Amino acid sequence: MVRLGIICILALGLAAAFSLAEENLDLKEVLPEAASFTPVKKGAEVLYYKAADKDGRLIGAVFEAKAKSYSEIDTLVGMLKDGTLTAIKVLAQHETPGIGSRVANQEFTDRFRNIKDISHVQAISGATVSSQAVIDAVKKKAAEIKALLKE
Repeated sequence: MVRLGIICILALGLAAAFSLAEENLDLKEVLPEAASFTPVKKGAEVLYYKAADKDGRLIGAVFEAKAKSYSEIDTLVGMLKDGTLTAIKVLAQHETPGIGSRVANQEFTDRFRNIKDISHVQAISGATVSSQAVIDAVKKKAAEIKALLKE
């Protein structure tokens, strides 16, 4: 029985370590300039991750923006302190395959690379509702996080 308990504890520890490593890879994917990420929490909820350079100086943040379209679209966003978006990554979506699901395609996500004025990001023709939902969610959440970074 003790062995089973030890095995369970080790399995949970490995799962947590794997999850954290996977999370850091995602964070680095949208803000590659960062050397470290520190979660900023409100209770148990992670509001965003502060991103720092190798010297520990704040360079920006990584956050999730949840869009509501035909389904929920969960997007990870990297942003520098000045509000420049570095990249986005669609973490989850259940939009119509081949139509709304195109929000996860690089052709769309690249529109958010190194851009400060998100109002110039074009929706996808034929997937306007889904892509506009992502644009609006990223724009709204970016404004919130930028204000928090100034505090």
